[in-house]
Amino acid sequence: MASITLSRLRKMFGKVAAVNDVSLTIADGEFVALLGPSGCGKTTTLRLISGLETPNSGSIHIGERDVTALPPRSRDVAMVFQDYALYPHMTILDNIAYPLKVRGVPRDDLVAQVQSVAQNLQISELLMRRPGQLSGGQQQRAAVARAVVHRAQVFLFDEPLSNLDAKLRLEARAFLRHLQREVGITAVYVTHDQAEAMALADKIVIMKDGKIMQVGTPLDVYRRPLNTFVASFIGSPPMNLLPCCLDAGQLRILAGDTTQTISVSSALIPAGVDSGRPFTLGIRPEHVSVHTLPAADTIQATLYVTQTLGSEALVIAQVGDLLITVRLFQDEAPPLPDEIYLSFAPDRLFFYDQDGQILQ
Repeated sequence: MASITLSRLRKMFGKVAAVNDVSLTIADGEFVALLGPSGCGKTTTLRLISGLETPNSGSIHIGERDVTALPPRSRDVAMVFQDYALYPHMTILDNIAYPLKVRGVPRDDLVAQVQSVAQNLQISELLMRRPGQLSGGQQQRAAVARAVVHRAQVFLFDEPLSNLDAKLRLEARAFLRHLQREVGITAVYVTHDQAEAMALADKIVIMKDGKIMQVGTPLDVYRRPLNTFVASFIGSPPMNLLPCCLDAGQLRILAGDTTQTISVSSALIPAGVDSGRPFTLGIRPEHVSVHTLPAADTIQATLYVTQTLGSEALVIAQVGDLLITVRLFQDEAPPLPDEIYLSFAPDRLFFYDQDGQILQ
């Protein structure tokens, strides 16, 4: 396996910068997810690494080799596509063996290697079938087997689970994570599904408009989003983001024609928060509590809706023109009156400036 280094990478399509000055280091054996909404540049970044696209500027290194100008066949990468790209007229054995056949591996050795990989991926009994005879999950495993038998330095995955139903997606996630740990592959995985990225990746790269917004472990990104885009993108439901200002040492929540204040220790308010200047207050739904009676440092709200999700419930409350989401465990979700009160865990508050960047 090998590391991947992207330096000042830029790719233009006409006047649009699909990838805009992206620099990123992926360690040997690391599983990295490129995450973001459609059009954020994640797939273009993957195609630049594979050689399917050529950058306008910047460089790409795989290990010690500068592969920026090399064609895909010379980069020693294996790619698993969204549609799996299996040849419909060939058996699964021949599909998996294709990279070996291109390299001129003798037929007996080729079959032995395919059978070994197929056994590890639990598809040995499918080798003589054709892709059209397989389920989506089986096709996905066959596509991964073809990548594994290639023994490439880098594995690239372009939303390979998006065509699977919910149950198969969960099974496939576990399979891919287990495979990565067993083989120690260096992998770049493109997805728009944050749960998929959180479950699979050692490191998540969140992108928007061709730029990297944040890089970190799944927990780091969840626990400390560095800007409001990441805060609103990571988490299901996402972080509550509330217009706010500091007034006489209190936090004043600006909810249209309604304002509510809470007291927070000055030690918990970053130095960058200036009195009277608007900022955005962030709080995860699980760090908001619901009360049926008023108490110190609560804000008054109207019950908007309660959503029961099995082991947990989401309470959505309305404060002026704002909706605030609260996550409760199911046994903590008693029937609620129309008028409720909310409190925020003071040590779990995030403060963002008017440009959406975290205030330290």
